[in-house]
Amino acid sequence: MAATVGTGVRIRHRIVRVTQEEEDLDAVVRQRVRAMRLARGWSLDALAARCAMSPSTLSRIETGHRRIALDQLVPLARALGTTLDQLVEPAGDEDVVIRPEPEQVQGMTTWLLTRPGAIPGVVVAKMRFTPERSVRELRVHPGREWFTVLTGNVRLRLGERVLHVGPGQAAGFATTVPHAIEAVGGPVEVLSIFDRDGERAHLHEERRPAG
Repeated sequence: MAATVGTGVRIRHRIVRVTQEEEDLDAVVRQRVRAMRLARGWSLDALAARCAMSPSTLSRIETGHRRIALDQLVPLARALGTTLDQLVEPAGDEDVVIRPEPEQVQGMTTWLLTRPGAIPGVVVAKMRFTPERSVRELRVHPGREWFTVLTGNVRLRLGERVLHVGPGQAAGFATTVPHAIEAVGGPVEVLSIFDRDGERAHLHEERRPAG
């Protein structure tokens, strides 16, 4: 019985949340329709003539006394010289702004700067290394990697070569060559671009507990 009550509460909360989101979107669309109409210097009559609606219907839509039906959105967008997507796009910044949460393992902090699948085959990350980070062995995996140094100094071990990369400098290399990135003389921050193989090797495997 308790489980049933708990499930019912969760369903009601979900319905309330969805309804609130729909109302918020409806308010955003109303404001955009009115703002775009006024920006063009059109009266309600002028817009009504362009989208085959009555001025009274448009007035009720703009004032929130009538919900906007889906079959009304298309002619409104067309009449206002915009697209349906632009008319109903979210008002917030969640679809644009990325606020990454740091993920930490010993000596390394990672901030993912791309959403999964946003750029096919590519992952962008900001990474912070400290000299305490222990690189037990050079890594080898398919693909390529690129990074630029934001602060600090990097020692890039690339096969038998040891290369130093300073602030403002960048490095790109095939990850089929054994490699490791290390901080020299203090913390270092880099902006890295991986392909999917590099993401798995550097961002996932390094988070696994030893053993």
